[in-house]
Parts: sequence; structure tokens; C-alpha cells
Amino acid sequence: MMILTGKTIVSALRPPYPYGGEFVQQFLFALRLCWFPLMVSTIAFGYAAPGLQASNFLTLFGANDRLGGFFVLASIREFAPFVTAIVLAGVAGTAITADLGARKIREELDALQVLGVDPVKNLVVPRFLALMLVTGMFDVFAVLFGIFGGLVANGVNQQPVGPFFANLLTNASIPDLWGSVLKCTMFGAIIAVVCCYKGMTASGGAAGVGRAVNQAVVISTLGVFAFNYVFTQTLLATNPEIINLK
Repeated sequence: MMILTGKTIVSALRPPYPYGGEFVQQFLFALRLCWFPLMVSTIAFGYAAPGLQASNFLTLFGANDRLGGFFVLASIREFAPFVTAIVLAGVAGTAITADLGARKIREELDALQVLGVDPVKNLVVPRFLALMLVTGMFDVFAVLFGIFGGLVANGVNQQPVGPFFANLLTNASIPDLWGSVLKCTMFGAIIAVVCCYKGMTASGGAAGVGRAVNQAVVISTLGVFAFNYVFTQTLLATNPEIINLK
């Protein structure tokens, strides 16, 4: 996978760039399939876990106005990127693995190499770039949908909207926002590399493609969790002012 990552980055930067049409097609494909599951998931997560649970807890101390600041920690930093990555891995990632795996089983990838067509440049690179772009873009919408879920929970507890937004904007910072988008973009790169690799190395007929799809989702999720730990530790170490909520 690391070798494929290096080849993908080199192929993406080195001209020519024949994958424009495939890139647009893969981007629209992921956009079309993932927007609705993402919206439902982020609103549900924002309403249930950080919304209702945190609101009920803060009500015990009469500090429900602090719910907005908690959403900076819960939704912007963690839930929005995580939910986006899981939805993309489960919907777009599985489709990529199944597509490339079927091509591998039918020996289409070998035929492309015989014809002098680089499978990495023409198949992996457009999917790699498309998933990076769409995950970064979806993260912005996931943050908005998650905050909307928090507003619903805030309303269920009959709390005013003003303190929620005041505390949210007080605690939200530029490192939080760019860190969330950058982290989610890297999640897309991890998902793309893992899913393309498992698809291009599938074997054993249709059953082998099914196993590759399952393995791709599991490895992608574990890779996202591992990278999140390293990225979050680095972000907090380089921006200590965002550690404590105001």
C-alpha cells in the first residue's frame, strides 16, 4: 500500500494528465451516492451523542449554554471527519474495490498494461484525487449538519439558541476548522489507497472480490482511526490554545 501511495502521488504530479474525465466521473459518483447517508448520519450523531447526552449532563450544573463549545470538540474535531470517512469507506470505497476487483478478475488490468496504459495513472489517480476532494468538501457539510443536530437537541431541552451559538463561536478557531478539513481530506486519501490496492490485488473469482471489499472497509476504518490519533496529537501539540474550552 505504501508503494502504491508513492506511485499514485508521482503519477498524479507527472504529466500527461489523461484522467480528467474519469476524475469528474468518480467525483460525481461519490457525491451522488454519499450525500444523503452523510446528512442522515451526521444529524443523528449530532442530535444523539453530543447533543442529548451532553445537554442532559450540562443541565445538571445549569451550564447548558456551554453546549456550543462542546460541539467544537465533538462535531468539528471528531464526529464530522469520522462519520464522513466511515460513510465514504462504506459507500464509495466498496464500489471502488468491487469495480477494480472485477476488472482484475477479468484480466482487464493486465490487458491495459499490455496495451501500454498505466493502470495507476488512469484508474487509481482519478479515484485517489476524487475521494480526497469529496471527503474534504463533505466534511464542511458534516460539520453544518452536526451543528444542526445539536440545535435540535438544544431545542428539545427548551434552551435558547443565542448562548449555543455564542459559546460555539467563542471556542471555534481557525486551527479547528482547517484541521478538520485537512484531516478529513487525508482520510479520503487513506480510503482511496486501501480500496484501490485491495481491488487491484483481488483473486479467487467473485468470492475473492467479496473478501477484498470486506477487507478494504475494515483496513480503511483502522487506518482512519490510527491516523486520527497521530493527527490530533500533532494538532493539539502545535496549537495548545485550542486544548481547553473557554
